[in-house]
Amino acid sequence: MGFADDHLIPLVDAGLGNSAYLVDLSDGRALAVDASRDLRALRRSAERHGVRVAFAADTHLHADFLTGSVQLAHDEGATVLASADGHRAYPHRPLRDGDEINLSGLTLRALATPGHTDEHLSYLLLDGSRPLGVFTGGSLIVGSAARTDLIGADRTEELARAQYRSLRRLARLPDEVAVWPTHGAGSFCSAPPGAERTTTIGAQRHSNPLLRAPDEDAFVRQMLGSLGSYPAYFGRLAEINRRGPAVLRSHPGLARLTPGAVRAAVAQGAQIVDVRPVADFAAGHIPGALSIRLRDQFATWLGWLLSPETRLVFVAAPGQDLAELTWQALKIGYERLAGHLAGGMDAWVSDGGEQQTVELVTADEIADRPVLDIRQRSEHVAGHIPGAISLELGELPARASEAPARAVVACGRGLRAMTAASILQRAGRHDVAALVGGPPDWARATGLPLQEGE
Repeated sequence: MGFADDHLIPLVDAGLGNSAYLVDLSDGRALAVDASRDLRALRRSAERHGVRVAFAADTHLHADFLTGSVQLAHDEGATVLASADGHRAYPHRPLRDGDEINLSGLTLRALATPGHTDEHLSYLLLDGSRPLGVFTGGSLIVGSAARTDLIGADRTEELARAQYRSLRRLARLPDEVAVWPTHGAGSFCSAPPGAERTTTIGAQRHSNPLLRAPDEDAFVRQMLGSLGSYPAYFGRLAEINRRGPAVLRSHPGLARLTPGAVRAAVAQGAQIVDVRPVADFAAGHIPGALSIRLRDQFATWLGWLLSPETRLVFVAAPGQDLAELTWQALKIGYERLAGHLAGGMDAWVSDGGEQQTVELVTADEIADRPVLDIRQRSEHVAGHIPGAISLELGELPARASEAPARAVVACGRGLRAMTAASILQRAGRHDVAALVGGPPDWARATGLPLQEGE
């Protein structure tokens, strides 16, 4: 059994595609690395291992979630470890390249690895002089490196060149050193698909395409060529993380709202977000509601499609986890949660509330209707229904007028398609349908191949 087996607990957020880490320091204390504001899994692990979080380290000013370090400092008295160059506005121990922290016989050494962000640090964990592993955050990740365009287009190439130097610095560590990144598959920070979330320096030196680039210019071309779109909320969170998220004083909950209270909230500008399954939404929903099915990726689409200033009213199905809904909103800084419709759609209908529907079609029912593919551009290029129009879901609210008449909206499984259909319906388009399934289902139903490329 190695160090990681005995002392390292990865905590994976499948929705955001990220990993936090809890390190048992063997003296009743623990180190948390890149913990998010949703600390439920971390706290369960700490309780299970009988440890208190004494140190909370952040590798960078995160763009995709709010840090949990501030909350851990408040609740546990944890010392926050972070880059001095991040100029955080809350108490922390500012670290620069080469600074070391004594962790009950282990040593945590800060390594400056700018690229993903200006102030990015990696943390090398040592037992004496022997390096055990390195927390690489958004620097070296499995099969790639995290994106360099979050600060602005004018800085993208400069940061890509910094990322080149940072990866080469990390690659000089011994082959057996473990690599513990934050960003992984499912993240919009340029992480490629794949099941592996941790790796080793040696494995990455031999298999990571970016580490095999022959020179800096080739690295930059490769890095910038892999950048796709990312959620709109990424542009806001780094500054909130610099200032420090508000401490949550109690367990958050959702108020129960009557149909009348829902109508009053909407009249004052609130947005209804319907988190029920696709079929439920299709069968009947409150006019103007936005469909975002409650699932691992709920926070991503909430943050991509709505402003954090909008008051939110939720409609859920019986048995859906309202605590999960609340935490997903809070971890990306969405705090204006008005409540949920008590009794769900049954209560709305019983109160005389109006409903709308969305047509669901299967692959063999598309016939001559145009197909609107709202997946990411890379997904569309990899294989789509021939003739499908590509318009990413994140762009749709501003470009709804470009959707063809009588469109069948398609995604991978039908969840994003219903979100898109609800956006088009809110824009006054009532001639749209959502495809059940996705392009592979169409190929199976018709026996025809998917089209690749633009």
